[in-house]
Order: sequence, then structure tokens, then C-alpha cells
Amino acid sequence: MTDVDVDWSSTDAWKNWAQYSPYTPLAVYSSPPDGCVVSQVNLIQRHGARFPTSGASTRIRAALEKLSNAANITDNRLKFLDGYQYDLGQDDLVPLGALQSRQSGSVDVSRYSHLFSHDEVPFVRASGSTRVIQTALNWTVGFNSHSPPPLSVILVEDGAAANNTLDDNMCTNAGSSDEQTSAWLAVYAPNITARLNAAAPGANLDDDNTFALMSLCPFESVAKEKKSPWCDVFDGADDWAGFEYSGDLDKYYGKGYGAYLGRVQGVGYVNELLARLTGTAVNDSTQTNSTLDSSAETFPLDRVMYADFSHDNQMIAIYAAMGLFSQPEVEPLSLGDPNASRTWRADRLVPFSSRMVVEKVACADGEFVRVLVNDEVQPLPFCSQEGEDVTLCELQAFVESQAYSRAGGEGDWRSVLNDDVVLSRKV
Repeated sequence: MTDVDVDWSSTDAWKNWAQYSPYTPLAVYSSPPDGCVVSQVNLIQRHGARFPTSGASTRIRAALEKLSNAANITDNRLKFLDGYQYDLGQDDLVPLGALQSRQSGSVDVSRYSHLFSHDEVPFVRASGSTRVIQTALNWTVGFNSHSPPPLSVILVEDGAAANNTLDDNMCTNAGSSDEQTSAWLAVYAPNITARLNAAAPGANLDDDNTFALMSLCPFESVAKEKKSPWCDVFDGADDWAGFEYSGDLDKYYGKGYGAYLGRVQGVGYVNELLARLTGTAVNDSTQTNSTLDSSAETFPLDRVMYADFSHDNQMIAIYAAMGLFSQPEVEPLSLGDPNASRTWRADRLVPFSSRMVVEKVACADGEFVRVLVNDEVQPLPFCSQEGEDVTLCELQAFVESQAYSRAGGEGDWRSVLNDDVVLSRKV
């Protein structure tokens, strides 16, 4: 490796990149307790590392255009701009994203090899964007390069008209996290912006430009698999802690517990998960596709592994619908004073190629459920009457714990479809 190559496993730099962080496991996988064996695997995985979206690309180019107007550069950390060209693509998977998707498939076939035979293959679905489909196909190649399992279902992404449990486009009334992320930007970015403008007189950057330029650090690093020069433009822990918390707020107030219609967008997937775990028909009236879910060909109930591929926002909604990562003692997330003890951190919840695995576990005394996010076994306090952090939940108790989803979001889905709804944060 050169001195600028990124070794994701040995550096903490990526931890401040929030949802733009590359995948790295949070723990070493631990097997179920002695006497128990995994009997079914339910995987949902975010697409791999990608180029900036079209909107982000526009904002990045606008910021770079302003920098090009600077009379001169006074900070040596910006001297690389002499001859610099922005050359990233848009929206699509980058090679690292494809690689980490193949690695995921290889890990899964090795970890759960006892489940598979010539006749037993995973059932694979993907949401319909190109990067998600590419992720799913790379996963299948990693699973079996000689005979990849088929990508059986692609769920179209067509806004409110599409019934898709792997995408969040159905909820036109959901609102966004713009209010909260803008408030936080006004807290942490002004000093950084002032420093940049002092280093590049005449650029006249604003705080939105600063965020766009900071995003170049993760985007260029994952695209080129080496540290971007933009990473060193910003000053250590304080600058990047502000950037990181912006991602945490975006997910919390966009699709998580801080969004009035956030977690209801995960209800459809949770009800599909319950159907698979129990081998019973899907019971849902939210965003499931009833035609697909009622067919054994497009929604079988007899597979030992289900692999779904999705987006970070949808996975956040699913986490919240299930009750994962809830910390009432430190919520709602502050807009001015980040709580260092929070578990709601986007780099841990939804980095590129993030994954949640729900295992059905067979033990001598019954069937249980275990949940892992990025290989870390998750506490399931909602499965304990005392609210203890159990990690193995009896199957029926797990089903009963998902009352919010089984009740169709307890009325929240009607607000999704009601154009007259008045949105307010539910915290």
C-alpha cells in the first residue's frame, strides 16, 4: 500500500463519515449458545459504497466552482487544488461497493453452510435502483461464483405508486430532517466556513458549501480506495464530529424515532419478516405488494435464507419499527449538544453495505430469534417483561413484541396516505 491507501480495518477516520462510511463489522460474529443452531437467516443489506447522488453532485460542483473564484490560496492544505479535477461519477456503485457486497455473500455462505444443499439456495430480492440491483448481484456471486442464486424479485421504485418494502418512496407526507440538520449546520459549520474563506479569499463559501466539500472526503476515499486530500483540509475531531452528528440527526429525524411518519415506513418489511419466521401468510395493509407476497414464486415461505437489498433510509425505518437502537434516556437527539453516550450513530447503523441479520435459532427448549446488525448481536429489551437486554428471544415472544407493525403502524399509515395530515415530530 502507498502512504495514502485506506485500510478500513485499522483506521478510525471513517467513523466520522456517518452513512458515508465503508462497511466494517462492529464485532466478531458469535455463534448461538451451545445446543442451539441457526435454522433460518433473514438478511437485509444496504447497497455498497457509491458515488454521490445527483443532488449531492450538484452541490459539490457548486462549492468547487466558488473555490475556483478564489484570488489565491493561503492554506497549504488546499494547494492540491492547483490542477485538481472533480471526476466522480453519480449514483452508481463504486468498485469497493461491489467488492464488499461479494465479500458479504462469501461470509454468509461460509457462516451458514450447514443450511445449504444443492436444492437449498437463498431467495433474493432487491429494490429497483441500479446500485441496489448491482449490490444484490455481487452478493450472489460472492455466495456462489460458479452458480449464483437467482435474483428472483426486483421491486420497482416509482414513488407513492410502488408497493415496495425495500424503499421509502411511498410516503409523500413523511417530511424530512431538513429543519434539524440545518439547525445543527448553523452550530458547527460557521467556524469551518470562516476558516475556508480566510484560506481562499474571494470564494465566498457558505455553510452548505462547507458540508458539500467535507462530503468529498468520504466520497473520494471510497471511490478511489485511498485517502482523499479533502480529508486533511478539515481540522481533526471537532470538524468531523460535527459532520458525523449531522448524519445521525438526518437519520433520526428523517426515518427514525424523531420522525412522525418514520418508523411506519418499516412496518411492511417487519410483517414480511414475521411471515417468514412463522411460515404463515403476510398480514399487512401498508406498503407490501399483495400480489407478489401472496405467490409462492415471488414470496416463498419455505426457504432457509432470505436476502433482501435496500437503502439506508429504509433500513432506518425498519430498525425503528422493530424497536432497535431506542435510547429513551438520551432522546430526542439534541440539536445543539450531542450526547456522547448515544447509540444512534449512522456509521454503526447504516454505513455502506450495512446489514441486519435476523436468525431463527432452534434450541432443545424451542425456537428463538436473534438480531445482529453489522455482526453485533443486538439487545432486545422489548422481548423481556423486565426490559432487560436479552439477546435471544423466544419466537412467539418476538412476534408479540412487534405489535406496532402487526397493528399496521397503529394508525400512522393512514397519515401517510392523508394529504390533509398535519405533521409534527413524535418524540
